[in-house]
Amino acid sequence: MGWIVAIIVGGVAGWLASMVMNRDASMGIFLNIVVGIIGALIGNAVLAPLLGFGGSIQTFDLGAFAIAVLGAIVLLAVLNLVQRGRVR
Repeated sequence: MGWIVAIIVGGVAGWLASMVMNRDASMGIFLNIVVGIIGALIGNAVLAPLLGFGGSIQTFDLGAFAIAVLGAIVLLAVLNLVQRGRVR
């Protein structure tokens, strides 16, 4: 049951991050889920300790969701920088 919640929360976090970064039109539901889940991992592993938050990926609360969205925004920002440097 936990993986279903991770997919749903990852999808919503990825969708919100893609709207903030103006990439919503170019991403589908699958990429939103992937970006949200990877963003949650980045947020919990890198951003949360830097901001002084402790937590676990296993639990879900509003703070964990905010960290997941923030991690997804950072991931999309990095992807934007990488794609901008590529020759089109």
